[in-house]
Amino acid sequence: MSAESITLKPHSYDKLGILHCGVLEDYTAVCAGDLHKLEDGEEYTFARAGVTVRRNGDEFVFTKP
Repeated sequence: MSAESITLKPHSYDKLGILHCGVLEDYTAVCAGDLHKLEDGEEYTFARAGVTVRRNGDEFVFTKP
């Protein structure tokens, strides 16, 4: 089974499967109601949703295995 992913920029949102993901203007990533502010180059896993997000400049890539 391959991983699903979406790429978002600040002030945007989309769905990853059934999970709502987004990026706020202050570079805070949101997934299934959980929030985490990321610095450039940082990666974070939302434990409850099992989604990993990685920030590269203004792009945030949300991935679910």
